[in-house]
Amino acid sequence: MTSKSTSDTPAASTPGRSRNMRAIRRSNTKPEIQLRSALHRAGYRFRKDLSIYTSARRVRPDIVFTARKVAVFVDGCFWHCCPVHGRKPTTNPTYWSPKLQRNVERDRLADAALCKDGWTVVRIWEHEALEDALAAVREALVQVN
Repeated sequence: MTSKSTSDTPAASTPGRSRNMRAIRRSNTKPEIQLRSALHRAGYRFRKDLSIYTSARRVRPDIVFTARKVAVFVDGCFWHCCPVHGRKPTTNPTYWSPKLQRNVERDRLADAALCKDGWTVVRIWEHEALEDALAAVREALVQVN
């Protein structure tokens, strides 16, 4: 894994902000764990955080049903620019705005790559009710059978 040059990245606005940003998880977020637990209780078995090598790119969905080719992403409202709860950053917008836009673009590219290779993609926002998220995943699993 290669790391981005630190000279390309502006410094954090405060030491506290830097500490806060280092503590944010990429996987195993609370909404993701809740959905996985509910799916497991319902009898579903899946892989978590599995790399899928599509014909176009590598994609790492949060939850993967390999046999049924269903990929589930649990997206954070801030990080993925939720149309309901996403907000424009007020501190250091020259850094954050392009970063968040790249996240959205990467999401679209991942969706397209998975769909092209025959996968069904389910995107769940972190603010969605657990029952609604569970229903969306079940619906996708039923449709592919």
